[in-house]
Amino acid sequence: MTDDALNINVNLVQQLVSSQFPVWSNLTITEVHPNGWDNRTFRLGDTMSVRLPSAARYSLQVDKEQKWLPLLSEKLPLPIPRPLAKGEPNHKYPYHWSIYEWIDGHTATPERIDDMPKFATALGRFLIALRRVDTTGGPGPGPGHRGGDLNVYNDQTRQAIEILNSKSNLDTELLAEVWDTAVGSKWVHPPVWIHGDVSSGNILVKNGEISAVIDFGSAAIGDPACDLSIAWTMFDKDSRDAFRIIMDLDDDTWARGKGWTLWKSLIILSGIDKTNTFESKRSLDTVYEILNDDV
Repeated sequence: MTDDALNINVNLVQQLVSSQFPVWSNLTITEVHPNGWDNRTFRLGDTMSVRLPSAARYSLQVDKEQKWLPLLSEKLPLPIPRPLAKGEPNHKYPYHWSIYEWIDGHTATPERIDDMPKFATALGRFLIALRRVDTTGGPGPGPGHRGGDLNVYNDQTRQAIEILNSKSNLDTELLAEVWDTAVGSKWVHPPVWIHGDVSSGNILVKNGEISAVIDFGSAAIGDPACDLSIAWTMFDKDSRDAFRIIMDLDDDTWARGKGWTLWKSLIILSGIDKTNTFESKRSLDTVYEILNDDV
């Protein structure tokens, strides 16, 4: 079965749960909206969720999360997903899949957050705690090379800058300077745990405050710079300052954080990444945040 042939919907989830976990077969299944790209998530009853990889390249995340999330959760100050069961492939669905404990909350959008600098500080404390967890035996750089050397995207980023030089009003010389600074340094300390995809869609809020962090499919040990992108994709200057102060990272790591953010935004704006063109406006706003960041 090819990924294109997959039809991940409520009926498929019902069939998988009923055949493999009959004790939960009578529970109501509803699709979660908005849903993810790497995985599709469905609510199972009131207290559980089902998570199915959408393609082969994401299926390895299942074993990683099943192994590491219970260990990480013991060390972190906020709830993270807790695996309850691991499902098997069958003739209708070719990958392993997971059942998790449901975590209440809403996607972290600015209008749902009462105090953005306070939110940024709490997120920073969470990431600091994650960085301090023992890395023994931990997985290497995750999907998209998260946690690895930013230079892997050097050619692609420079191509994007060249494309934008002729089709946009962006200051491409300054973009190149930001990128040069980012790739001119490396993480010289022992590798640390990273989440790998710290974005508004993977953070939950309740009562105006951060309440949980989800989706650890890109978790790895390596350079924490890739976990900083939210500073420019979501935060304003005040909250970005609060985030940087609590994170207490060196200038080079902060610069690589900008680099990770810039790479992703530029390949969308330039058209190199044709899968996320719907995010062009957001990517442009992010680039302006980076160019105007005088910290």
